[in-house]
Amino acid sequence: MSITVLGLDTSNYRTSAALVDEEGNVLLNYRELLPVPPGERGLRQNEAVFTHLRQLNGAADALREAAKGTIAAVAASLSPRDGSESYMPVFMAGASFGRLTAAALGVPFIGTTHQRGHLAAAKAGTALDETEEYLALHLSGGTTDLLEVRGESVVQIGGSLDLHAGQLVDRAGVAMGLGFPAGPELETLAMQGCSRGLLGCSMSDGDLTCHFSGAESQVQRWLRDGRESLADTAREIYDVLSRTTARMLTAGTEKTGLHSALVAGGVASSPLFRLMLTQRIARKHNAPKIVFGRPELSGDNAVGVALIGLKKIQNG
Repeated sequence: MSITVLGLDTSNYRTSAALVDEEGNVLLNYRELLPVPPGERGLRQNEAVFTHLRQLNGAADALREAAKGTIAAVAASLSPRDGSESYMPVFMAGASFGRLTAAALGVPFIGTTHQRGHLAAAKAGTALDETEEYLALHLSGGTTDLLEVRGESVVQIGGSLDLHAGQLVDRAGVAMGLGFPAGPELETLAMQGCSRGLLGCSMSDGDLTCHFSGAESQVQRWLRDGRESLADTAREIYDVLSRTTARMLTAGTEKTGLHSALVAGGVASSPLFRLMLTQRIARKHNAPKIVFGRPELSGDNAVGVALIGLKKIQNG
């Protein structure tokens, strides 16, 4: 009978459950967005935890249909990222469900972080799959982190000092009347617009760190006075994101000597962002080689968490 590992991730955006077999094949990739009322930019933590608890019932139903073989371990995200100061109540939902499931099955429970899960999912099946050292850029609503990855060590060497990339997308999108999360609808708008590099981004520490709050303030002014069309405004947002991240990645290579970079997170699932970042990087001297994960494994999901659990039990 085959061995499988169950992964769980309950983020600010999605309830996620995944099942992988001993070869790393994905048997289940269940993802359900947290419902956010129109005009809102997310849920309060207590509302999100309650919603996760309700939506985990759907994950259990999906797991019952997908389950094949013996579940050898259960893994879950315990916190957003490494560090004792990293904490968010939403992750308690998946972690508690995971611990109870593991105890009932009599199998190990493996804790990890949301960020490590993102990296593992994006890396799976790429040219980096067997690589132990690389740069990583995690772009989401809660992170804009430039990371140095060497084996099990994940060290932040740069990132945003205020607003995150996904927050810029979501705040601008909601202000335009789009739903939350706003990425897919904002990208559709951006495909119809033109950019002229009108949004600036303050950078420091040799381009390793950035500030997106100024860009967000400028977008809000455009929306108030109608100076730019919605399509052009959306395109300018993707333009500033690609310009800024290209500079950060190049600075990361110069600092670490690492010449491969994994770009992960919900923002990295955007085909437009991928195209614009790739074009920007191509113009840079000494820029790293960019690697993107599969789009469906770039946003929030539990596949990477399950793969981390699989690796742990295979390594004893």
